[in-house]
Amino acid sequence: MAESVTVQPVLNETNNDTLANATAKIPATPEGMAVAYTSLFLMAIFPIFVGAFRSVKHHKEQKISFQESGEKPDTMSSKDAAMFPIIASCTLLGIYIVFQLFSKEYINLLLAVYFFFLGVLALAHIGSPVVSKFIPPSFPNLDYHLTFTQGKGDKKEEIMNYEFDRKDLVCLGLCSAVGIWYLAKKHWLANNLFGLAFAVNGVELLSLNRISTGCILLGGLFVYDIFWVFGTNVMVTVAKSFEAPIKLVFPQDLLEKGLAANNFAMLGLGDIVIPGIYIALLLRFDVSLKKNSKVYFYAGFVAYCLGLLTTIVVMHFFKHAQPALLYLVPACVGVPILVALVRGEVKELFSYEDHSEQKEELEGEKKEEKKAEVKKDK
Repeated sequence: MAESVTVQPVLNETNNDTLANATAKIPATPEGMAVAYTSLFLMAIFPIFVGAFRSVKHHKEQKISFQESGEKPDTMSSKDAAMFPIIASCTLLGIYIVFQLFSKEYINLLLAVYFFFLGVLALAHIGSPVVSKFIPPSFPNLDYHLTFTQGKGDKKEEIMNYEFDRKDLVCLGLCSAVGIWYLAKKHWLANNLFGLAFAVNGVELLSLNRISTGCILLGGLFVYDIFWVFGTNVMVTVAKSFEAPIKLVFPQDLLEKGLAANNFAMLGLGDIVIPGIYIALLLRFDVSLKKNSKVYFYAGFVAYCLGLLTTIVVMHFFKHAQPALLYLVPACVGVPILVALVRGEVKELFSYEDHSEQKEELEGEKKEEKKAEVKKDK
């Protein structure tokens, strides 16, 4: 059988990952490769679709929370988006240097423990509503309220306020079992459960509030991805050394070896989450139009699918590492803007802001406070 390729991820701690390939083991069959690539593709689009709709619900909850507490939601500003590729580059280079100076076994052990806790919490956040549906009504459920504050009296500041019940504890126990399985075996199924949970949570909770901010972020990472993949060997070196569930994997020899398969195709979570938060913003823009249409979301989602397929095809044809954002960014940014041009809604698209209502309310409150101060002075 002729020598072929597997896919390996180009990873970094910022989760801006790249789909890559390198000559390694011989895939069992062309069918096995097709199964692996198709599975990775489906696992990549699932978190974006689910996370985007969850982000709409999360956005509504943030509005309610703002009305009750006046706490402004955290969002990424244009300055943050511009700085992100620089910070990501420094982080990637730092990880590369650390792996050159210290034993990667000890570093990966620390990472495994760190991602164990993160993975359990991320999986519990996603799985709790599902687990609750399977628990019988006769279950002796009780509610709990956990608060954590610092200071005394008027200076007391709330740091954590969390409500949960016994059903949530059951879910947390099941997710902990998955975490122990991952720590003990590093099995690819456990890795994927954590990876999917991270991806869905990332798309749901990470917030871009303006289309222009998303364009700045994706444009910067477009250059970042190309430079670190084609310009240096830093990203590939980190990818081979970094062991953590921040990638999705699927074996190409599954048909021959079953669950014991070990010849993996891989996709980094950054190539899912980074475009995913932009596509989620497009869905929230669709909702804001109140036209009972999701044309911008589906335009961005289909563009992502085509961009990812292009990445896989080019990678497989040239048998060389490919920066996935090279194909994903033009597709995800260009197609929705083209749709806006056709529909004559470019101004509406770029003027949309997630939390504009909260911003207006805050400005109104400040004006009222100033008026009150002026009256007191008089």
